[in-house]
Amino acid sequence: MPAGFPDFRLGTVLATSFTATLTERCGDAVERIPTPHRLVDWLAVNGLAVDSCTTAQLELARELRESIHAAATGAALGTALPASAVRVINDRSTEGRAAAVLTPEGKRRWRLGSDSRVEDALSVIAADAVSVVAGERDGKLALCASPTCRAAFFDTSQSRTRKWCDMNTCGNRQKKARFAANQRKKSL
Repeated sequence: MPAGFPDFRLGTVLATSFTATLTERCGDAVERIPTPHRLVDWLAVNGLAVDSCTTAQLELARELRESIHAAATGAALGTALPASAVRVINDRSTEGRAAAVLTPEGKRRWRLGSDSRVEDALSVIAADAVSVVAGERDGKLALCASPTCRAAFFDTSQSRTRKWCDMNTCGNRQKKARFAANQRKKSL
């Protein structure tokens, strides 16, 4: 990946991985798709390769990302889903041309046509968001316990009590802070 851009945070759920293209939402926000080309990179990494992206398409993607985050937050908190977020997700879901295909390993993959557009890839992400927010998968939506992050993530742990969007980043940061605070208390 090109130097100068933060690494992507990749997960196993497409919709919440897409919302993780903006991290530290309640702190110093980190935009992981700052340019149209970077969105092309993210889509390729997630099996949704497109040839190009315009600034307008990047804005559509960001609008979808924020709508998914808003809907996932509502679902995680058990509150009403924002009507504007639901509208954007539904609109993007129906605007693309993509087909679900079965792999030889028995997995579902999305196939975009040879002349795929960003809108086609966004429709796949939106359809995934519908599935996750509607509760059609085994797991639950949750919000990262980090006060600066608050990322939406899909908890598939056995107990469904996971606290962090990513143990290697937010969880580790919180554990280090707790350890440092305990060390300071001991030295007083």
